[in-house]
Amino acid sequence: MSKAFIRLSWITLVFILLVILAGSVVRTTGSGMGCPDWPTCFDRIIPPTASDQLPANYRETYGAYRKKKVEKFSKLLTAIGMSETATRLLNDPDLTREEPFNARKTWTEYGNRLVGFVAGNLVLITLVWVLVKYRRNRQLLWLSAINLVLMGFEAWFGSIVVATNLVPWTITIHMLLALVIVGIQMKIIRIAKTRKFSLKLTPAFKYLFWFSLLLTFVQVVLGTQVRQEIDFMVKETVGRADWISRMEGDFLFHRSFSWLLLGVNMLLFWLNSKGHYGIPTLKWIVALLLLEFVTGVLFSYANMPAFGQPVHLLAATVLLCVQFYSLDYLKYQRNSMIA
Repeated sequence: MSKAFIRLSWITLVFILLVILAGSVVRTTGSGMGCPDWPTCFDRIIPPTASDQLPANYRETYGAYRKKKVEKFSKLLTAIGMSETATRLLNDPDLTREEPFNARKTWTEYGNRLVGFVAGNLVLITLVWVLVKYRRNRQLLWLSAINLVLMGFEAWFGSIVVATNLVPWTITIHMLLALVIVGIQMKIIRIAKTRKFSLKLTPAFKYLFWFSLLLTFVQVVLGTQVRQEIDFMVKETVGRADWISRMEGDFLFHRSFSWLLLGVNMLLFWLNSKGHYGIPTLKWIVALLLLEFVTGVLFSYANMPAFGQPVHLLAATVLLCVQFYSLDYLKYQRNSMIA
């Protein structure tokens, strides 16, 4: 496929990762409702910078807007058998109480939307490009279409996550969907590059690599559970210095699980060197894991600094990207040449 299409695919991946990073910053700073409406922000294309630019009753107006969104989502929950959760949402007074205007939070959320807008349009352009030039490649066509649908759904579901005050299970689903989008985009890149390798890897090495990929995915999900615990403590006005001491089993398991993940990948790195397999991405995998450990240590011993949380999540997501990208090395094709 053309170099231009491959370049577009990589740029699209970068912006998808930036959306995940921006979303983490929004969550860390509590800026999710910085823009109470969508797709505009306070009914403006460019959001306000001060509360005097808003009508006097803006809190009541947007509180009612948020109430309607929660009611619609509650009806959906009831229809799929989650009436208990729906009732709890409808009876939560905090969901209809609009916060005072905060310019920093508004512009943080607005920046998140801008990055998401660019990423969504790049995914759309990818699909159009495939339809025009590569529509005979059915796998590429379906993946491009699915990713566009998932991007739209993810944007809508993200607004629900915030509007419902971070209902625990919605946060996990939101993150899992983001990982699926990343995985699909990586598959699109792998198809576009059409790389073929002739590496004689042992079956044990391949299975171990797939196991490490599964471990990374589980670890990211565990990290999402830990973040949920923090959200609950923030609601209870627990100070940052007390977060670690009040953490329950999820954090301890997440921290211990990281040693297994590092151990498996260090073993892969050693086997790659010993067997002269020549898989270059393993060094990046180990480097990203070490970055994860550094930020994890900051969480444990430096009161979870705010800047560390987005970096931690981004490193984990990039780690998954590199692992997905490395799957091409696991394909043994006897008659191909090393690219």
